[in-house]
Amino acid sequence: MARVNIPTFKLNNGREIPALGYGTWLGMDESESSDKSPDKPFEFGFSTAGIPKMVEALSYAIDVGYRHIDTAHLYRVEPEVGQVINKKIQEGVVKREELFVTTKVWHHFHREADVEVSVRGSLRRLNLDYIDLVLMHWPMSISQEGVDEKIDYLETWRGFESVLSKGLVRSIGVSNFNLEQMDRLLKNCKVPPVTNQIEINLNLGQKELVDFCQANKVLITAYSPFGTMVPSRSAPNSPEPKLNNPTMVAIAKKYGKTVTQVTLRYLYQRGIVSIPKTVTNSRVVENASIFDFNLDDDDVQTLAKFDNGFRTVRPIFWQDYENYPFDKVPEKLEIPESLRIWKNGFNSDID
Repeated sequence: MARVNIPTFKLNNGREIPALGYGTWLGMDESESSDKSPDKPFEFGFSTAGIPKMVEALSYAIDVGYRHIDTAHLYRVEPEVGQVINKKIQEGVVKREELFVTTKVWHHFHREADVEVSVRGSLRRLNLDYIDLVLMHWPMSISQEGVDEKIDYLETWRGFESVLSKGLVRSIGVSNFNLEQMDRLLKNCKVPPVTNQIEINLNLGQKELVDFCQANKVLITAYSPFGTMVPSRSAPNSPEPKLNNPTMVAIAKKYGKTVTQVTLRYLYQRGIVSIPKTVTNSRVVENASIFDFNLDDDDVQTLAKFDNGFRTVRPIFWQDYENYPFDKVPEKLEIPESLRIWKNGFNSDID
């Protein structure tokens, strides 16, 4: 079996986080809506079909040397992630203290006291005694009914500081915070976030935000590190580069690597953690085989030119809510019910 050796970055609290992790987000499916009105022909929902493959790939990832696992309450897979982790610990493949497990608090739990409710729910579903890192998934606070609760994320952060002080988590951070929100949080917290997990890829470099966070010792973690490069995330009129982009192919050939490996290496050289997702064992190894080469300055500059601000993840159904972190667009969409109310696990039967 192939083995991978993944280095670590140091967090601002002295703990270490592996520079590449296994992402467990399985995405959403578009299906014909039960509501037959002309303005709502389709709805988005979560499919459990990919969970068995994810379980198999995560198990393989731990076997080959992955130690960083990224999940979330929203993803519905905390029970299965916990089962894999505990199985690998029981088998002697890994010790609990060797793993770095991240999960996230969803919109519904933004009141200070509710953060602990969310974290304890994740601990129960994961069947763990502590979580290495818990993130505020988004800065907005939205009820299960889709009501904007307008809870200040500074109040929510006090809940994060509380679960940290109680030993339920080892580190606390945020996700999808823009520069202004990060600045305000850093000026009004007792414990600074260790990371801001945001979309970062070749099309969306977010240099100003990255520079600000790094200057303030907040590590950046990149989700969707391939953007629309891979076919599964391709969108109409999405920009280059794609997997067959001649410039990318030439750079990859130069180093004897794949286009996706070049992409992940570029982010690593920017001091950014990546959490790519895959349910294919060969890609599990491929994604982590990026620490044995170095992109030269010319190639780094060439790759930087792909940055045009294009967002792969743009949840416009939240854009009228207070604390929405991105620029707004003219389109309007209702919040999918599956982003408001759900059960967890393969059988969707776990609270």
